Amino acid sequence: MPSEAHQNHLLIIEDNKGRREFILDSPVYSIGRDPKCDIRLVSQFVSRRHATLVQLPHEDGGHYYRIVDGNLKGKTSANGLLINGRKLQAHDLEDADKIIFGPQVYAIYYMLKRDAVVTIPPVDNEFEDITLISPNMVGDPEDDEGDPSDSEDD
Repeated sequence: MPSEAHQNHLLIIEDNKGRREFILDSPVYSIGRDPKCDIRLVSQFVSRRHATLVQLPHEDGGHYYRIVDGNLKGKTSANGLLINGRKLQAHDLEDADKIIFGPQVYAIYYMLKRDAVVTIPPVDNEFEDITLISPNMVGDPEDDEGDPSDSEDD
């Protein structure tokens, strides 16, 4: 089984409701004030359908997210998106990007990468070569010199 990188996409929202974390794994997310949005922003200063996150395939076999202002039908938000200090219509998200939706309403995107853990099934005689250490074998070698209880016949 080959080792492959796993990605966890995380969006941390800060708004009038406080701080919330969303693990992203769906192909599309609607973000906004509307209670029907996948990620709801609690603030009167954001649009009902403020932005959309779209999952796109990455050339390494994984995926990434693009944030688009407004909905996917072309209707943009009133405030727009301020991403890392720049007003943008769309942006391919990168680790630690900060998205400002309105006054005191923002998100930080994190892409956490880790290598897959490859598990190997145990071999029948796997433990034949393990040397067990007795507690009296551990310590300062100078203290053990001449100690009769430390014979090799144990």
